[in-house]
Amino acid sequence: MLKRTITAVIGVALLVVACIYSHTIAFPILIGLMALLGVYEMLGCVGMRKNFIVSLCLYVMTIIVTVLTQTIQSHSLYMAAYSSFLFCIMLILFTVAVFSEGKIPVDKVCIAFTTCAYIITGFISIVQLRNLETKDGSPVGGVIYLLVFIAPWVTDTFAYFCGRLFGRHKLIPSVSPKKTVEGSIGGIVFCILGCMLYRFILGLMHYENLPSLWIFAALGFVISIVSQIGDLIFSLIKRRYGIKDYGVIFPGHGGVLDRFDSVIATAPLILIACEALAYFNVM
Repeated sequence: MLKRTITAVIGVALLVVACIYSHTIAFPILIGLMALLGVYEMLGCVGMRKNFIVSLCLYVMTIIVTVLTQTIQSHSLYMAAYSSFLFCIMLILFTVAVFSEGKIPVDKVCIAFTTCAYIITGFISIVQLRNLETKDGSPVGGVIYLLVFIAPWVTDTFAYFCGRLFGRHKLIPSVSPKKTVEGSIGGIVFCILGCMLYRFILGLMHYENLPSLWIFAALGFVISIVSQIGDLIFSLIKRRYGIKDYGVIFPGHGGVLDRFDSVIATAPLILIACEALAYFNVM
């Protein structure tokens, strides 16, 4: 427990520093490195890390997508480039499977590509959200993107404590034996309250063009549910491949995917929600 606490304190301190300098190139570089580590861990989990061609393709995909995020400002052009690049990598991987004469199973190629694309999309959405602007040019992304970290970790923390205090009914024991229905509900409730508190604080700081308090509450509800699903997704993959943790980079917590599983799931959701709100002039 002491190791977990020390790691958590150091991790939060580093995250605060990263957020302070999130307006610089250091932030997308850091997020890109986290995505690269996540891909590395997933390839090890599904048994494809030792395949040079598959690993190289997915590492290159991570780097290129990170660069695209910072260099292409047009949203429509970025989506075209991103989807085209994903298709090209997928085509290459399937081609490798075809000409490997059975040495590289096609199901493993599919699993490696799908899981790694999911990880990359999740991390890169954080950078896109940080750079988000409203139609009138207001840089709302500079405060909205923090929900990517706040909401999942509030959910995770209070789901744990509520589960310990009130947990009686198992949520999905075949996937995650320790999670309870009561813990899940507690995580949702406190995530809603946390998002509302964050919106209230931003209001006191006179940030403009932000969604209302009740929209933040609704976001908190949806984000909390998706956050828990994201956690369960990576738990399911771990149980399928019989591993305890994805990595060891965070002592007591595991790897990047163990610590950021919920963040990966929620970042694209928050980005989509904010894009929709901006489109309808809600912010």
